[in-house]
Amino acid sequence: MMSPNDSGKGAAETVRAAIMQPYFLPYIGYFQLMREVDVFVVYDNIKYTKKGWINRNRLLLNDEPAVFSLPLKSDSDQLDVRDRTLAPQFVPRKMLAQIHGAYRKAPHFDEFFPVVGDIFGFESKNLFNFIFNSIDSIRKFLRIDTALVVSSQIDADHSKSGQDRVLEICRQLGANRYLNPPGGRALYAREAFESRGIELAFLSPRLLPYSQFGADFVPALSILDVLMFNPIERVVNELLPAYDVILPDIA
Repeated sequence: MMSPNDSGKGAAETVRAAIMQPYFLPYIGYFQLMREVDVFVVYDNIKYTKKGWINRNRLLLNDEPAVFSLPLKSDSDQLDVRDRTLAPQFVPRKMLAQIHGAYRKAPHFDEFFPVVGDIFGFESKNLFNFIFNSIDSIRKFLRIDTALVVSSQIDADHSKSGQDRVLEICRQLGANRYLNPPGGRALYAREAFESRGIELAFLSPRLLPYSQFGADFVPALSILDVLMFNPIERVVNELLPAYDVILPDIA
């Protein structure tokens, strides 16, 4: 993990940054965004949101998408993600067994399942730490050399929110290009970024199809699904680079 004040870039070079919530085993678009930037910030000092995707995702079960979730200890909704813990009754090996049953006949199960085993074997009940470790493990398997930074480690004014918080973090990182998923078009104003010398852009994934047990293709499942059904070389060289970087419309 990189120091938040060391982008490894010279002052005249482009420093590309992205900021995302922590998601457990997210879809390939999350890692495409990571691949495109120099610094990828993962929020730990944000509120946990119910019914979001922080602690859950989708996998393929009997040719249908099915949701799997990390159970959480009951606690205040006002706590940050870094202050939430996994439920005492959570038994990692049981969820690992479910994944084993769902994908044991997938063509690249033997290559990738050991990584999944290491993820579920991570000994921490802290929600953020458990998820961050899984993100970093997948990053390494995908051969992405982007630096990961935890948001609270950045010397920034974290009382800010929304666009102002993003701009503050970019300033502290020395970033002059900020990339976001397409949903950010409604949240961020090009002029606000340009006035601070930052180019705003959006990354739009192209979810290329692949074979899944011979059934109709189900896109946007967890990265688990991609890596169970595809050789790592195809993922790295074909599926992961399949996206478009789009500049916002100029009024």
